[in-house]
Amino acid sequence: MEKYINNVTIEGARIGKRNFSGREERYNAKGHRYFLLYLDSELAKKMEEDGWNIKYLQPREEGEEPKPFVPVTVMFGKIPPKIVLVNNGVQTFLDETNIELLDNSELENIDLVIRPYIWEMGGKTGVRAYVKTMYATLSQSDFAEKYSNVSVKKEYVIDEENNLGIESGKLPF
Repeated sequence: MEKYINNVTIEGARIGKRNFSGREERYNAKGHRYFLLYLDSELAKKMEEDGWNIKYLQPREEGEEPKPFVPVTVMFGKIPPKIVLVNNGVQTFLDETNIELLDNSELENIDLVIRPYIWEMGGKTGVRAYVKTMYATLSQSDFAEKYSNVSVKKEYVIDEENNLGIESGKLPF
């Protein structure tokens, strides 16, 4: 496969089967981080023509079309991705020590750039998707704005008598 393939940029991406922690699963070796990126039919067709590894979920209801997706690998190696968690206007850069936060977070929006990796093995070739850049915005709870101006005490301790306090020794309430 001698052709050049561009990165793919998707705003408002839909993802599923998140395994940012790299937990071992039936068909996943421990340490392999990935998620599924759901595509619209037009983009899936273009990517498939370029050689990307597009797969299809079978319809659940009669008359529905198969839903295209591409598995996307998250790898912190020679070329680590830029992954940012956005929460209440604050950006937190994620790396391999805290990326698992995305596994169960309720995400409102995802903007994503995936880069291709063209592989060849045993006479076969293909294109694998890797995260290049990702901005994931957390959904805000119904109470987030109401309590946004309330300070947070982070260093709680329990003394010998099982009393809750903070580092200074004062109770937080």
